[in-house]
Amino acid sequence: MKRKQDELDLDEMVARYRPIVGFRVKRAFGPANPDWEDIVNEILADVIVKIRNGEFEGRSTIGTFIYTIASRRIVDYIRLKTKHLRYAPEPPPLPDPQELAELGENAERLARAIDKLKPRFKEVLYLYYFQELSREEVARRLGLTPRRVSERVNYDHKLLRKLLQQEDFFQLSGSRPTKVRKTENDE
Repeated sequence: MKRKQDELDLDEMVARYRPIVGFRVKRAFGPANPDWEDIVNEILADVIVKIRNGEFEGRSTIGTFIYTIASRRIVDYIRLKTKHLRYAPEPPPLPDPQELAELGENAERLARAIDKLKPRFKEVLYLYYFQELSREEVARRLGLTPRRVSERVNYDHKLLRKLLQQEDFFQLSGSRPTKVRKTENDE
């Protein structure tokens, strides 16, 4: 009979303090947080367990006891959430499919233009951009002066720009591309 009386008292206590704990948790987390109801249930379950284990000794009111447990649980929840958020890197935005397609097409166009270059110009670009060697290192490998490497890189840029512009023009007009003419800088 004693056990049934304790359960009734616990049921009354839960019915009386659930709205108060719910208000406190909602105010701390905001009503838009979907976890607030779960936290309220966890707090009340924790209170029941502590009462059954004899941790409530009656030195304070049951309301103070519940308020203390609720406050600690709210602080623990906030600490846990901010701990995860503090160390979690911001996810990069999802790439736009249109941009990805354009980048792929541009890379293909650039690769086709590079294929049209003479081997000595391709080699300079490969060492400088893909191997990420300095101009001095490229010069040493190819037996050139650093100034000559700079000239070739700049010439390659101009040549690639021309090739890409021609490709754009010929794609729009439907014509066939012709060979790029040699300029004075070409060796």
